[in-house]
Formats: sequence, C-alpha cells, structure tokens
Amino acid sequence: MLRFALRRTLYLAIILVVITLVTYAIFFAGNAGSLAARFAGRSAGPQAIRDAEIRLGLNHGFWYQYWHYLLGLLHGRFGLDFQNQASVGSEIGRAFPVTASLVLGAMVLWLAIGLPIGIMSAVRPGTLRDRAGTIFALAFLSLPIFVVGVLFLLVLYYYLTRAGLHWFPAGGYVGLSRPEQWVVHLILPWISLALVQAAVYTRLIRGSLLEVLGEDYIRTARAKGLSRRAVIYKHGVRAALTPVVTQLGIDVGTLLAGAVVTEKVFGLPGLGQLVLNAIYNGNLPVVAAVVVLAASFIVVMNTLVDVVYAALDPRVRLS
Repeated sequence: MLRFALRRTLYLAIILVVITLVTYAIFFAGNAGSLAARFAGRSAGPQAIRDAEIRLGLNHGFWYQYWHYLLGLLHGRFGLDFQNQASVGSEIGRAFPVTASLVLGAMVLWLAIGLPIGIMSAVRPGTLRDRAGTIFALAFLSLPIFVVGVLFLLVLYYYLTRAGLHWFPAGGYVGLSRPEQWVVHLILPWISLALVQAAVYTRLIRGSLLEVLGEDYIRTARAKGLSRRAVIYKHGVRAALTPVVTQLGIDVGTLLAGAVVTEKVFGLPGLGQLVLNAIYNGNLPVVAAVVVLAASFIVVMNTLVDVVYAALDPRVRLS
C-alpha cells in the first residue's frame, strides 16, 4: 500500500510540473512587451514599460522565466496582479476560504442526502420508495443550479423578509471568526449546490449497487446465512462506492477552483468571482493562477481517489 501511494505521488509531481509548464507557455511566453505594458498601465511611457518588464523578470529567456515562476509557485507566490499591482497570492488567499467553505459544506450535505436515497432505492427497486428517489433525482437533475439558487432566494429570503421573518441573508460571506453568521450566510448556497449534486449521487449509487447486488459473490454471501444488512452494507455498498469515489474526486476538485454560478447567485467573493473579474479585465496572472490551482485540485483529488480505491479494492494495487 505504501509503495502504491508513493508511486501515485511521484506521478502527481510530474503531472503538476507539466501543468505549470503548459500554463506558463500559454499565458506568458512570447509576449513580454505586451505583458509589461498591461502591468505598467495604459498611460505608461517606454521607460515605464521597460521597468515593468525588468520587475516582472520578462527580460530573460523562457526557461529562466519559467524556473522562477515555478519557484514562486512552490513558495505560494503567483505573481503580481496587473490591475492593482498587488500579490495574486494574497487575493487567492482571501478568496479560497470562501470557496472551500462553500464546497466542503455542500459536499457533506450532498453525500448525506444522495447516498442514503440511492441505497434505499437500490435495496427496494420498483417500490414507492424507489419511485420517490427517482423523482427527487430527476427533478434536481433537470434544474440548473442558478434556478435552484434563485428559487431559494425568492422563497426563503424575499417572501420571508416580506413576512417579517429575517431568517436568511440575501448573500455575502462572513468569516469563521463569527461561526453563527458563517453558517447562516452559507446555508442557502450549501443547500442549493448540495441538492443538484445529490441528485447525481442518488442515481450513481443506485445503479452501481443494483449491479453489485446481482453478482455471484453476493448470492454466495446470502447462501452462507449472512444477515441482509451485512450483505448489503458490508459487501454490497463497499463495492458500489468505487464510481461514487471517482465522481466525488472530480466534483470536489472542479468546484474548489470556483463554484462560479453559485458564488455569482449568492454574491460570494470566492475564486469563481475572482477569476470572472480577472477574465473581464484581461488580468492574465490571476487567470493563470486559478487555472494552475484548478488543474492541481483535480489532479490531487484523482490521486487521492486512486489511494482510496486501493483501500476499497486490494486488486487495484496489483494493476
């Protein structure tokens, strides 16, 4: 198991280096003058642009620039924001806790909602419980996240506020230094994101568990006299979790780079909002930093998925 984890970690390091190299080449290679002019500002003269080029390290060759860019990433530095000439790392440091709070809280909810509904549907297929789970999944699979978010704001904020019940805020974010307000401001974003994601996991675990429960070793376990609960949860659910773990790694890795729609609807100043503003303003260092983070999150989560696979199914370690 340790050798398997070390091998995956080595692959992870190689992939991350390739990601940073490709990102740097796309965003920064070959346009030193243009980048320096953007950093110096529209009214900057030739000398100011030249000074900006030296400050950004663009007066050296590509590999020198990339090496210093890579060293900066290893030390948590993502370059300078062209718009306000501040550290990109500090802006990401302010935005990431917002996105992480949203995604991790919603993840707990969508797993707590989606997995039990899917398991109950698979255990009793064709029953009223199964049909109810199917209706739940289809309903929220057909609703875009921005529709769910706007409906929650309309019903649980607007109508309740008009009725004199100020239970939920319209949006915004409060830090963990005020835990009660942190939870209150994130309840609606959590539920909105979780319900849409829970519908995916309901269908996923239901289909996977139905397939597993038809396997020969499940019939053998029943023939040996194991209890129904042991057969389902000890043997069936464990094997059925592998596609769920895969999907979870992809979803969490992707959303940690910015749950753009949810953050926009609820006015959360997370990575999604940060990268949208950067794209509108042509702020390349911020966009490049978020691209590197997004790719890194996805690669890291997929590496963790491989390790969890090996724990769930020992055969993976042999492949």
